[in-house]
Amino acid sequence: MLRVTICSAVLFHVCLLSCEYNGGSLDSNISSMAVQKQYFTLNTGQKMPMVGLGTYRIHGQSVIHRVIEAGLKAGYRAFDTAAVYRNEEAIGLALKTLLPKFSLSREDIFLTTKLDPGDHGVGTTTKAVKSSLKKLGTSYVDLYLVHWPGVSRLPVYSPDNAIIRSDTWRELVTLHRQGLLRAIGISNYTVQHLKELIENSHGVIPAVNQVEYHPHYKQPELLKFCQDRGILLQAYCSLGGSSDRRLLEDATVGAVAKKLDRSPAQVLLCWALQQGIGVIPKSVSPDHISDNIKLDFIISESDMVTLNSIPVVEKYAWDPTPVL
Repeated sequence: MLRVTICSAVLFHVCLLSCEYNGGSLDSNISSMAVQKQYFTLNTGQKMPMVGLGTYRIHGQSVIHRVIEAGLKAGYRAFDTAAVYRNEEAIGLALKTLLPKFSLSREDIFLTTKLDPGDHGVGTTTKAVKSSLKKLGTSYVDLYLVHWPGVSRLPVYSPDNAIIRSDTWRELVTLHRQGLLRAIGISNYTVQHLKELIENSHGVIPAVNQVEYHPHYKQPELLKFCQDRGILLQAYCSLGGSSDRRLLEDATVGAVAKKLDRSPAQVLLCWALQQGIGVIPKSVSPDHISDNIKLDFIISESDMVTLNSIPVVEKYAWDPTPVL
């Protein structure tokens, strides 16, 4: 079951559709609360902030320190990283210094990291998890994701991908039950990958599926599949590619942004939230980091339809579809 505690903008849109959400209910006494204080309740019972700070391609201790500091100052309480980002240690050091500065403790933040595709399998998964914990300077992570359904150095069409990722999931379930991983999930899983996992879940359904999702690459079938099963869909690439501004400069997005007196980035992020999708925007600019969590506004139903009707289909990141 996925319960959602959600901002007034999201409440407005979702309640147009239903008074219930994925078998749970929406809290309705939160209209005056900022997005910084809103969260999803995962199928583990954990509360995960609706908006997290992404750190893909952000490197260097001083840069990471400035980004985390700007995030904490703006109100972010969730931070997303991965073993392949090669910045876990820098993030751990920054948090160790900065949390006391903001009168926060480890329990006040939600930390996500992910398995390197080269570390799939029996034994290597556990080693990878413990390596990430050590680098991050924490005894647990709030959410640990299988970053990719395929295994490094295996062809995408190899049936061994499915066998090995099942072994990986079984090992993560053990670590989850030991308390090292408060929640476990996946990233870049298609409906087919999810069906296979759920059939052999070793007793634990994923809490989150983190995928590319934005008006240029909508995945309604995947969204419905996840929501029907209490799996939170969390979006990356919400603003398009790292060096590709086509989504941010989309004329339809720009028109809605102008109408609402908001930035295109804010419109794109709120578009996701109003569908019950988490977001993890990234930036090294303190101003952008701050703006990306100022999402206490409503995109009208008609403007949501307009954004959902953008005909462009463009994927800005990796395509997991070919992976068996």
